[in-house]
Amino acid sequence: MRKLFNPHNASHWRQLIQWLFFGWCLFIGIQFGLFVRHFESNGMSGYYPRPPGVEGFLPIGSLMSLKTWLLTGHFDPVHPAALVLFITFLVMALTTKKSFCSYICPVGTCSELTWKLGRKLFGGNFRIWRGLDLFLQFIKYALLLFFVKLILLDMPAAALKAYLAAPYWAIADVKMLHFFTRMSATTLLVITVLSLLSVIYKNFWCRYLCPYGALLGLLSMLSPFKVTRCAKTCIDCGACSRACPQLIDVQHKIRVSSPECTGCLTCVSNCPEKGALAMSLWQRPVRGIVFVAVVMMLFGGGVLTGMLSDHWQTSLTYGDYQRLIPLAERLGH
Repeated sequence: MRKLFNPHNASHWRQLIQWLFFGWCLFIGIQFGLFVRHFESNGMSGYYPRPPGVEGFLPIGSLMSLKTWLLTGHFDPVHPAALVLFITFLVMALTTKKSFCSYICPVGTCSELTWKLGRKLFGGNFRIWRGLDLFLQFIKYALLLFFVKLILLDMPAAALKAYLAAPYWAIADVKMLHFFTRMSATTLLVITVLSLLSVIYKNFWCRYLCPYGALLGLLSMLSPFKVTRCAKTCIDCGACSRACPQLIDVQHKIRVSSPECTGCLTCVSNCPEKGALAMSLWQRPVRGIVFVAVVMMLFGGGVLTGMLSDHWQTSLTYGDYQRLIPLAERLGH
């Protein structure tokens, strides 16, 4: 009988961490919802502290904050945790591949859950024709290019400063909460369609539409960590390619440099031949559990740095939220 959790299997550790982060995201989402409800009810409901981690859901604003910080040295005090987390995820991509996507991102967790459900329902997942697959992958890079051009290239420092000082940015996290709790029929339809497509095709959103993942994937190509295959030991069984959630043809590569690789270690864990496939650091094989530990140390180090440098808690006061949250519906982009 197959073990649900094998402490010697790095992929199992990855999945455990993934679900712990998913639970943490749910917790901070609920806590933030209760925080907002306190102000929306004019203090009639109980007060709960605002969790700074909710700012991890503001990647576009974080890109603006990053440019402002690089140009002026000004670290945004309104949503400092957003920039701390954004920089942390960029560093993780440069170091431990696109590990954010397979270890931390709640959307990635939901996507993995849905395609695994599809595999159980249909006995497998469908594959999109190769030519169409390449075209669809271009969409996320086109979206990334749009945001890079709009924010990093075209938006002047004065416009960035005005946006980061605007009331909308102050409660951008509240607007994000309302996006999920007050969905329009169109939004609900789009999410439903994407969810159904994710049941049929592996990681549909992540593979074709996520610009955040596209950015991290490009940076991950510079990572010193790579899945490597020993051609002498490999028995060409194809287990690694069949197991890869990102549909990478691992079997026919010596080093996996694809921007789609998330460092999930699924291919390594499914390899039946000892020494044939491994995660390597500068072409030297390392134990999978070491890679998992490095991922966690980078994330924990980033958050701890933000806390110790006083770039974690917002500068907004109780009074600011008391004034701004009731106006959320009237504040547009």
